[in-house]
Amino acid sequence: MSKAATPFGRVARALTVAGGVVALTAGLAGCGGESLEESGSGDSSAGGGGGKGTLVVGSAGFTESALMAEMYAQLLEDAGYRTSVKTLKNRELYEPALEKGQIDVVPEYAATLAEFLNAKENGSKADPVASSDVTKTVEALRKLAEPRGLKVLPVGEAVDQNAFAVTEEFAAKHDLETLTDLGESKQKIKLAAGDECDVRPFCRPGLEKTYGIDITAVDPKGVGTPQAKQAVKDGTDQLVLTTTTDATLDSFGLVLLEDDKNLQNADNLLPVVNEKDAGGKDVEAALGKLTKVLTTDDLIELNRKAGAERQKPEDVAKEYLESKGLLGK
Repeated sequence: MSKAATPFGRVARALTVAGGVVALTAGLAGCGGESLEESGSGDSSAGGGGGKGTLVVGSAGFTESALMAEMYAQLLEDAGYRTSVKTLKNRELYEPALEKGQIDVVPEYAATLAEFLNAKENGSKADPVASSDVTKTVEALRKLAEPRGLKVLPVGEAVDQNAFAVTEEFAAKHDLETLTDLGESKQKIKLAAGDECDVRPFCRPGLEKTYGIDITAVDPKGVGTPQAKQAVKDGTDQLVLTTTTDATLDSFGLVLLEDDKNLQNADNLLPVVNEKDAGGKDVEAALGKLTKVLTTDDLIELNRKAGAERQKPEDVAKEYLESKGLLGK
């Protein structure tokens, strides 16, 4: 029943409860890009390097983003920059910080960011610009990003997308393999996800409109968090928002339901940078080394190590980069 990751995209996984948002916003508002960079006030620092200047790499509040940010930071350090990693819980926080130069680089997902900027520019009811075609999606993203001072670097093969899972027992009981099956089952569903799921078009609204799933409530336990998956395992909730690269589903007795009507769009990974501070060829070359080799299967394994095995993201990142021969030091 598990669906392999394919380039149909997914909504942002940094769907987190709003606790701490006010404090984070205030912290960002209190300093410009230069002061944040000079302070090295990230959550972690790659240290060393620095001959080419200082760059702050943004990370959202989930494991995969932390892993990608650590790999970006280590590659940039290897290229001669001093780097730090700054965690901002969701896109509503880190995208404006990227525009302002308070952070310089973020790992992103093509379709999700395209639609985020589309809504920001043209309103929440704007016609979609993302699709299952990754080339067209990235083209649309660049058109929206460039006027904001953002540079979209080349996209890679690795793709992650939102996915929805139920317990194996629930799937067997109701003969479920797809999200269409779930809608047709007429079951009342409590969905474990981030609180923004109530308004994101590829989350609750999309599940209701595209698949006719009867969602009674969103339980704001985060996206693919252990708490969210445990709630489904225990029967408190019936469906959990996670991702196709979630490496811990088996341990919770969960299986993915196929997105058979392609609700999700092309969400291949790619770096996005502040054009002024990090738009040069050296940054693009350093990050491009990872983009060219990273695969979806690699993401699953990286997530397994940092999630299920609880290894430190910086250690997992370094091991992977060294295994691919991407670090010169």
